[in-house]
Amino acid sequence: MLLVVTTFRTAPARAPAYAAEAMVATSQPLATRAGLRILERDGNAVDAAIAAAAVLSVTEPMSTGIGGDACALVWRDGGVVGLDAAGPAPLGADPEAPVAERGPRSVTVPGAVAGWAAAAERFGRLGLDTLLADAVDAAERGFTVGTRTAALWSLSEAPSELGPPPSAGQQVRLPDLGATLRRIAEEGPPAFYGGDVAAAITAASWLEPEDLDAFRPHWVEPLSVEYRGTTVFELPPPTQGVAALEGLGLLALGQPDLRSQVGCIQLALEDAFLSVRDGADVSGLLDEQRLAARRRERPGLVQEPAGGTVYLCAVDGERTAVSFIQSLFYGFGSGLVAPGTGVVLQNRGACFAVSGHVEPGRRPYHTIIPGLLVRDGSLLGPFGVMGGFLQAQAHLQLVSALVDDELDPQAALDRPRFRVDGDALLVETPLAGRADELDGLGLDLVVSDDVDNFGAGHAILVDGDALAGGADARKDGYAAGF
Repeated sequence: MLLVVTTFRTAPARAPAYAAEAMVATSQPLATRAGLRILERDGNAVDAAIAAAAVLSVTEPMSTGIGGDACALVWRDGGVVGLDAAGPAPLGADPEAPVAERGPRSVTVPGAVAGWAAAAERFGRLGLDTLLADAVDAAERGFTVGTRTAALWSLSEAPSELGPPPSAGQQVRLPDLGATLRRIAEEGPPAFYGGDVAAAITAASWLEPEDLDAFRPHWVEPLSVEYRGTTVFELPPPTQGVAALEGLGLLALGQPDLRSQVGCIQLALEDAFLSVRDGADVSGLLDEQRLAARRRERPGLVQEPAGGTVYLCAVDGERTAVSFIQSLFYGFGSGLVAPGTGVVLQNRGACFAVSGHVEPGRRPYHTIIPGLLVRDGSLLGPFGVMGGFLQAQAHLQLVSALVDDELDPQAALDRPRFRVDGDALLVETPLAGRADELDGLGLDLVVSDDVDNFGAGHAILVDGDALAGGADARKDGYAAGF
């Protein structure tokens, strides 16, 4: 094994946030504030999540936006439902054309705006005009860029329309995006999927007007697995949720040590890359007999591309909970802005590389996965980790920390992570001293202090009559409640 040592800067540990009634956790202070303001105005957790997601679309434009997709899990009245607002490739796409990583042919239909509206209509109490007000204000009046946001912005290929990358503490205004958000707030999704905004999107990409007009988000039944007395919920294909579930199902068959975690997620990712496709039935991957047989096999190598995402969660006084994730995929997605709208378009079509070819009218393998935990039929809490293809790996590690080691949400998020990447096993510096546990895996151990390799997550758990929340120190945000 090759050990590459780099420098590492530690930070004081955070304490978990506690609240009696409601809580929001996001990666940006303004987004957490927006969610709390909605809860204080008698909105519920779904309203809060939409408001926070809209603000993140402004304050983290390299990772998310209304030109991207969204997915969610909603717990309400003792049941879980999934929202799949991921858009397809154009119906007229050429299946013989090479898969594009960026540019016009990497753009798939943006699903986030339709997803917001669907969630608000089914579960929300407040209208989009109220829910998007803070996002409009942030875009039009400006916002202050945080340290991690500035770093990620500078590392991404930002479209020239957005100007040079800002430094931490700098004020940024996005007036074109603010105007588009204002129109959506006033007119709803038709202001985005039709008219001038839709025309600008089609002018910048290979999407056609009928692709945008025909898009509808889906309410889906989540997949689940029992992990040591806790039910873990994830979304079905085209997301990679089953990879996290299979990894946990395999891990439950033995000791949840570091070596087993690495091997189990390798096996699960192998299966997901082969099986996860739009509309595929992957329930067989979670069959108990199959898991037992698979656990005895040796994994191969799995190579994962990079990607960027935002994740947030919210729980209200009625214990409605939302696990919400939204993404452009690469930093600034396709690298394209729909002219005059401020809408950065996603490059989710790059994920067709998993299947090897573009599939007209269908969705590619999707990285974004919200998670949710239930114990004894009652809500334990929403969780998630942003970070492109890393997410299934990080879900396994976070759930194990919460369930096996009974850590509070903040401690579980602060725990150092690993990432399997081809023949390399990247680990954060605190895991460097455990190299002997990983001998014989056929992986080169690489110690890294680059937090971007390991994603960032949030979680809110029910703790008796209170809520306990955590927000990843690898981002700029926080968890807070009242």
